[in-house]
Amino acid sequence: MPWDPAKYNEFKTERYKPFFDLASHVKDKPKLKVLDLGCGTGELTKFLADKLTTPTVLGIDSSPDMLANVPEQNNLLFKQRSIEEQLKNDETWDLIFSNAALQWVDDHKNLFPQIISKLNTGGQLAVQMPSQTENLLNNILLDLVQEEPYISALGKWKRASPVLSIDEYANLLFENGGKDLAIYQKMYPIIAKSHDELYGFISGSALVPYMERLPSSLQKQFSTEFKQRIKLNFPNLPAIYAFKRLIIYAFFSR
Repeated sequence: MPWDPAKYNEFKTERYKPFFDLASHVKDKPKLKVLDLGCGTGELTKFLADKLTTPTVLGIDSSPDMLANVPEQNNLLFKQRSIEEQLKNDETWDLIFSNAALQWVDDHKNLFPQIISKLNTGGQLAVQMPSQTENLLNNILLDLVQEEPYISALGKWKRASPVLSIDEYANLLFENGGKDLAIYQKMYPIIAKSHDELYGFISGSALVPYMERLPSSLQKQFSTEFKQRIKLNFPNLPAIYAFKRLIIYAFFSR
């Protein structure tokens, strides 16, 4: 079950709101050299490029499906590579931007200093991630995959969230020279008219790695069970899903 841009974009409006909040913190300067980690379809990478004054922007993503129809523009370049692969590169940047991607990379206590080391003097870091440990759909999913027959089928594998607390990110950024810190959690409500909408929202993101690993004989059963759990946790319709996101911004003057 590879990443499906169409499925991911079914909730484009909801997924894009945090991007604009994050981008509002970026300080514009002419000719910024920008790296977008986990650029997805590239649509938001273009929005970022168009917001800035004469930037050059590289967007990277590990999914060929997401990159299949990226926008074409003179100051935009897209490459298929993982975030980990990109960080092995010695190239440095004026702005490193990442919208809803770093939650897929482990060990944030080491990851963030590694990213910061790729910033030029006067560089900016802007990151947005879902607060996975607090989001109900993620918790329902995590509970289900630790039950039989799924736990055995998955070889006890689970995608534990690497996302840290606000205090931990504040310390990481401060200890690595961050200034003008803005770190906060914001809730983006999703109003669902059906339980299938809630299932559809998570099926385009957090559910993907589990469906990739489950044998085909269990995928339908797992999907049915997950939908039943959603109904139990959201008994009334329409339902509000309080989707929480972390917004992280820092400036580095070193």
